[in-house]
Amino acid sequence: MYVISPPVSKTREQIQSFREALENSRIDDGVRLDSRILANPKANVWENSGKYQGDIVLDDDQVETLVADYAGATSSNRAALVTPNTRWPGNVMIYEFGANEFNNAERDLILRGMGWVEHFSCVRFRRRQPHERNFVLITGRQTGCYAHVGFSSNRGAHTLNLARRGCLNNIIIIHELLHNLGFYHMQSAYERYNYVRINWNNIVQGMAHNFYRYNRNMVNLLSLPYEYQSCMHYSTHAFSSNGQPTITATRSFPGTMGHMVYVTHWDWVRLRRHYNCPGAWDERQIQELKEEVDRTLPLMIAAPPTTDDVQDDNEVNTVNENDIQ
Repeated sequence: MYVISPPVSKTREQIQSFREALENSRIDDGVRLDSRILANPKANVWENSGKYQGDIVLDDDQVETLVADYAGATSSNRAALVTPNTRWPGNVMIYEFGANEFNNAERDLILRGMGWVEHFSCVRFRRRQPHERNFVLITGRQTGCYAHVGFSSNRGAHTLNLARRGCLNNIIIIHELLHNLGFYHMQSAYERYNYVRINWNNIVQGMAHNFYRYNRNMVNLLSLPYEYQSCMHYSTHAFSSNGQPTITATRSFPGTMGHMVYVTHWDWVRLRRHYNCPGAWDERQIQELKEEVDRTLPLMIAAPPTTDDVQDDNEVNTVNENDIQ
């Protein structure tokens, strides 16, 4: 039986406080990622990146949308842990590396993450051409792992920052790419109180806004289950002030909440459905996808390369099937 808590009206002061918290998350305070990790080592790295919900970079219009949703004034437009009108045109995400941001081995890791997305979906990646205004600019500032959510024709350069020390993990790279492709975090779903409990007393003061739950008319799980193990789910200790869990499962499940070991087949199904990939709603193809995720798991969790391998800048480093046969 579902137990959805009733909507709670917000005061003007609460709404203003929420807005200020969102605006503050947009300020680059210059704090290094390794310093943030020391303050909360039990959290996922991207949760320690100083942005909204840890790693989401907000635009002006996104702030207004979130404030309106928080205040209960949103229209019937729906997000989906993904935002429908922010899919990349033609299912192609255009990207460019910042100048002198990464060495060849580091770029290879990022391209490898793109390769996984291509392997499991109909999304494709392409290097930017000089005339193209809208693209993802990939940088390596040491302030964290963070990204804009989805495509915006008014944005120009879309943010994807992957700190060279801390963020060049296969799953973190894919997590941030999923933000760029339109995904928010799993625990923000309206249905979450059927599955988790938020331990508000354990949250760092001033960080409670990061646990905001979207209203029903803003979030759509695409007819898929709420998933504890999603790579887009908070860990149990996100924004913990005292080393105690801030989010607790209310149902039993295998594995670890919000783990950073591999991407689940449900994560890939969500991506496929969001981008209307062929077979995304077909049960047989979903089962085949699960089998492929299981089959390629050893390669997904393989240690990153340590050599400065040369990579063709115009190609995505796709999954090498021979590595796991």
